[in-house]
Amino acid sequence: MLYDLIIIGGGPAGITAGIYAGRQRMKTLLITKEFGGQMAKKATEVCNYPGFEKISGTELIEKFVEQLEKQESVEIKFCQAEKIEKEKNTFTVTTTENEKILSKTVIIATGADPRPLEAIGEKDFIGKGVSYCVTCDGPIFRNKTIAIIGGGNAGLEAAAFMTNYANKIYVLEFGPEIKADKENQKEAEKSGKVEIITNAAVKEIKGSAMVDSLIYQDNVLKENKTLEVQGVFIEIGSQPATALAKGLVDFTKRDEIEVEPETFQTKTPGLFAAGDNNSGPYKQIVTAAGEGCKACLAAYDYLRGLNKF
Repeated sequence: MLYDLIIIGGGPAGITAGIYAGRQRMKTLLITKEFGGQMAKKATEVCNYPGFEKISGTELIEKFVEQLEKQESVEIKFCQAEKIEKEKNTFTVTTTENEKILSKTVIIATGADPRPLEAIGEKDFIGKGVSYCVTCDGPIFRNKTIAIIGGGNAGLEAAAFMTNYANKIYVLEFGPEIKADKENQKEAEKSGKVEIITNAAVKEIKGSAMVDSLIYQDNVLKENKTLEVQGVFIEIGSQPATALAKGLVDFTKRDEIEVEPETFQTKTPGLFAAGDNNSGPYKQIVTAAGEGCKACLAAYDYLRGLNKF
């Protein structure tokens, strides 16, 4: 079967692209391992999506999916895309099961994965006290002392969420000041459980069977200090999931896919990238959804220009 469009990714960009593809009656396949992306795993509370004064990321993604599933021309396949190739005007998407699927256009909406800290012991204690998702693992640390690495919005939102569970929360920021919005800082601090430590470079995460401490260097005093913690949440940003597009796109220094800012088309005609994996400057749920819409409409116009739709 030859699809009009394959969408790779089940976050806000991919789902929105699927909804618009359905409205345009494009024969579409959406490929994803699971729905939600960072929106479901990391957005504990969404307060800036129009129409919802306050809603959890999980609830919002459920509403996205409910609307997507009503699109009759859109199929959904739960698997992982591994590679994209193009010959003439046809793309081949290969999955990890070595299935090859053909399409006239492709939208890459793979989002981004959590950026690792690269500290000693981090990998050893993943699932044993080290986590990248407070909504997934937060309740495990009820009445515990934890550290959250990263003083941006993600870190302070995670701290605010964890005040519902943890007794004590350290927020470690590498730089001299917290970067999060003032509102997020106030929300995290009002419980009295949160202590912010700036100029802190995490060096090692230690423990036996589970995490029991963290060593960081004070960047001003150049001294190592130890915190006794039972959990460490890494919230230092994300890295785009873009490896499957190598050879067909140009990348930024941060491995984001370079796109044309109006249509989100890559250097390869018919191949688009929407959401957190592209070179756009603003990584928000609402911008990802908007980019998914634009990329889909641009794919539709591309097909019409080729007289393929």
